[in-house]
Amino acid sequence: MCAASALFKPVSVGPLTLRNRVFMSALTRNRSFPDAIPNRVNVEYYKQRAAGGAALIVTEGVLITPQGTEWPDAPGIWSKEQIAAWKPVIDAVHAEGASIYIQLWHLGRVSHPDLPWQKKAGVPVYAPSAIAAKGGQFRQLPGAPGYVTPTEIDDPVKLIALYKQAAINAKEAGFDGVELHGANGYLVHQFLDSTSNLRTDKWGGSVENRSRFGLEVLRELITVWGADRVAIKLSPAGGYNDLGMPLEETLATFKYFVAEANKLDLAYIALVRHSVVMDPAGRGTAHDVIASYGPLITAPTKRFGNAGYTPEEAEKAVSAGDVDGVFFGFLYVGNPDLAKRIQNGKDVNFNVDMNGLYNHESTPESARKGYSDYPPAEY
Repeated sequence: MCAASALFKPVSVGPLTLRNRVFMSALTRNRSFPDAIPNRVNVEYYKQRAAGGAALIVTEGVLITPQGTEWPDAPGIWSKEQIAAWKPVIDAVHAEGASIYIQLWHLGRVSHPDLPWQKKAGVPVYAPSAIAAKGGQFRQLPGAPGYVTPTEIDDPVKLIALYKQAAINAKEAGFDGVELHGANGYLVHQFLDSTSNLRTDKWGGSVENRSRFGLEVLRELITVWGADRVAIKLSPAGGYNDLGMPLEETLATFKYFVAEANKLDLAYIALVRHSVVMDPAGRGTAHDVIASYGPLITAPTKRFGNAGYTPEEAEKAVSAGDVDGVFFGFLYVGNPDLAKRIQNGKDVNFNVDMNGLYNHESTPESARKGYSDYPPAEY
């Protein structure tokens, strides 16, 4: 694939000019220790991928408040120590010519009250409604228990305030922008989906009311960052973490939400396609996500695709104008230089150590395995 291909034409995203359209998606990797604080191994990992040609990197999901996540050693952005620890990561990415957004993440009902951070927080597992999700693999707890029934939040504005403070902290750290995690069955998605949101107040019921929470979070993020540095990731097809509505309701809900979000002139909206990998139980609603919602995203907001793209498919999608750029996730695990490999026609490494995601000790030496020890190609 030559440098003149559609994937390797620069693109403007808000005030940023990105050198190509090969982006790195959020990838939770369980390596921020101790106390959910990024460390030197995280710096190495992000620097490698920036040096490997990624134009825009979105961090792994970053917890906006202490939560009982099933992802051990996931990073946070609620403390001064975390803010300070993100700065070397950001500096390393910038030094390699890439930009970096932080993904703001609240788990909602798929947190667990028995995990250390949730206990330290001293608050229940909050969600739109008291409905437990199916599944759950809390490997840190005896017996790998499933999800629990959450506590219905009395006033969702309390949760919106957490996002705003996280955005303030992210700005202090020096990120280039913020991506709201509105996908994969987490809090924003839980408000959107009628199977997890049974509220009868202004935050539930109608499409407009179920969309209110996510839109209000976006508006608060904009007060901190400006619209051209705020983005959102959406997975309308659902599936992951036990979300999914009938097709007609899915289309109505997400068409409304995307159209309203587009009015905010965001930096970008990332649309996650249906993926069997992310929908192992078949609870999602398979449909053409890009064709269904992409046309609703108009300038200045950019339209990005995500989930399961091959380099060849990404090239075709950008060339056709279906998307303005593509996020790669899994391929960035084993290919720190993915963008350069694509640009130079090198083979892509599919031999990824997924067991290493969990099976490591919280030490820099152990954490490098399956994380920052993948070599680049020879050029």
